[in-house]
Amino acid sequence: MKNNRSGSIAALALGALMTSTAFTGAFAQEETIKVGILHSLSGTMAISETTLKDAMLMLIEEQNKKGGLLGKKLEAVVVDPASDWPLFAEKARELVQVNGVSAVFGCWTSVSRKSVLPVFEELNSLLFYPVQYEGEESQRNVFYTGAAPNQQAVPAVDYLMNEEGVERWVLAGTDYVYPRTTNKILEAYLKSKGVAEEDIMINYTPFGHSDWQTIVSDIKSFGSAGKKTAVVSTINGDANVPFYKELGNAGIKAEDIPVVAFSVGEEELAGLDTGPLVGHLAAWNYFQSVDTPANAEFISAWKAYIGDEKRVTNDPMEAHYIGFNMWVKAVEKAGSTDPDAVIDAIVGVSVPNLTGGYSAMMPNHHITKPVLIGEIQDDGQFETVWETSGLVVGDAWSDYLDGSKDLIADWRKPLSCGNFNTVTGKCGGSGS
Repeated sequence: MKNNRSGSIAALALGALMTSTAFTGAFAQEETIKVGILHSLSGTMAISETTLKDAMLMLIEEQNKKGGLLGKKLEAVVVDPASDWPLFAEKARELVQVNGVSAVFGCWTSVSRKSVLPVFEELNSLLFYPVQYEGEESQRNVFYTGAAPNQQAVPAVDYLMNEEGVERWVLAGTDYVYPRTTNKILEAYLKSKGVAEEDIMINYTPFGHSDWQTIVSDIKSFGSAGKKTAVVSTINGDANVPFYKELGNAGIKAEDIPVVAFSVGEEELAGLDTGPLVGHLAAWNYFQSVDTPANAEFISAWKAYIGDEKRVTNDPMEAHYIGFNMWVKAVEKAGSTDPDAVIDAIVGVSVPNLTGGYSAMMPNHHITKPVLIGEIQDDGQFETVWETSGLVVGDAWSDYLDGSKDLIADWRKPLSCGNFNTVTGKCGGSGS
């Protein structure tokens, strides 16, 4: 009896252990790493941001096909901040606190990014921001995978000045922080190059602006003074559609007054009659037309995933491609999704970009990128007419603004500062 009883106990114990092991194994299989996607799917910015949501879903799906991350499946959590800047902060908090995401990929406008910065700092979570911006910022919890001004705006002006002989400048933007700060930098830069104040015209319009007749007429008049004139456009979102239509209506051709845009890519051109726009320009770090094996593979995967041969790729998609792969590599390097561990691990991480090279995460949380100037073609694509000879390191602080030129950012220990003043030898505290 004693032996039978011992055997029964052993059997029960073994059964319990097997049940426990099976339960633990099942739980491990069900456990996921959540990834937040914070892009406007409605409102004025949906024209630009919806594609970025789709691109992130594709990247997550592809990573899961490779076995996920740290042996776990990635799970996308999508929210719609609806082009409402305060709502971005609410949705960011929801992603981190309620949904428990390990990182967030999102925002487009700088006002939306500024809205969420306090949330990511307070909750010590990670934001990968994929769009060109005005600089003047370096936050510990943010990774800027879009262009800083020295990776887009300044090279574009240099191109127009040196290659096109432009002497008069229209700085036209949407009325919010990115265009205003970028134009402040460009105005200072132009004046440092000897451009007179009367040869610089600055204009701002609200989000969603649709009546461009008066402004385009003013641009045409400004450009009739006998000096080669160009428009540097930081107009964002769906306001670009009527702006370019009015340029065509007014008969403004690229050879007369070229427009170089910083927020118009393949996705925005897909909704336009590009005939009147042929020859106008855009400055980005990537174009769909770039001829590399990596880009061909990405385009093929994108069209297969989205199920539409007409859907295009664009620069912010490539920035998400780079940022997502950097996050994956940093998590693998750290062996953890813990934000502090990832922040320490990601500086120096290098991954392929789509233009045929490698982009690296720098100590200021900006990345290295090539700069390309593209000319609009009648099929809505861009032909690269100029590019940098190599990669450009993103500069968080402008060399042309008095309050910025002495600042550097370096998030490595022991400095760990986003705005270290090289003259005073002190950290300003906040990184923006």
